[in-house]
Amino acid sequence: MNASAILRATTGAGDHPDVPGLVNVVQRHRRPRRSATGIGLWVFIGVATTLFSLFLAAYVMRMDGSDWSPIATPWQLWLSTALLVAGSVTLQQASGAAREARWRRARVLLLVGGACAVAFIGVQLWAWQALQAIRVVAVGNPAASFFYLLTAMHGLHVIGGLVGWTVTARGALRGGGTARVAELIALCARYWHFLLAVWIVLFAAVGWLTPELVRLICGISGVAR
Repeated sequence: MNASAILRATTGAGDHPDVPGLVNVVQRHRRPRRSATGIGLWVFIGVATTLFSLFLAAYVMRMDGSDWSPIATPWQLWLSTALLVAGSVTLQQASGAAREARWRRARVLLLVGGACAVAFIGVQLWAWQALQAIRVVAVGNPAASFFYLLTAMHGLHVIGGLVGWTVTARGALRGGGTARVAELIALCARYWHFLLAVWIVLFAAVGWLTPELVRLICGISGVAR
């Protein structure tokens, strides 16, 4: 007999104040329901993944053009990567603290994670300024055009995540510790993991993917067929 059956067999055990231990057992064994917000986030992640995949495919195909001239990636991208990693890890820790009802720690970690995201946007703009200072602009060279396009797309997704983070942080600071706030923190962490994964792929593409490497990969694929 599982915990749910025990609860049903008990007269009002779910609401009786004298049996908190039984209630905790039931809550630990009950399978959590997926909320509409969580499902919606998965759908959005799927759509965004498809969008980034299409742009990366266009990036790879455009590299074969005779007017393609690789650009040197600014060192600021390493700093922005570190900030995104820190934000993802911090929000995951905030989610864990919220699940354990350690709300003071959860709020602090949530604020730190948001600050890392804001700093990420600032460093990305700094990287753009560094490129423009050496006359690497968005027109004239398709490599530069794609760099600005891909990083801008990712930055817009980070800004969108900050909107959701703001709603979550407001609820955490005002409403205190609730199951809904804990769920929102977990969703923020999930989205930041997605942003980090996308950024690593983009950083690798703009930093190390070359026309020669693409031709080599395509050549190997052709032989394998």
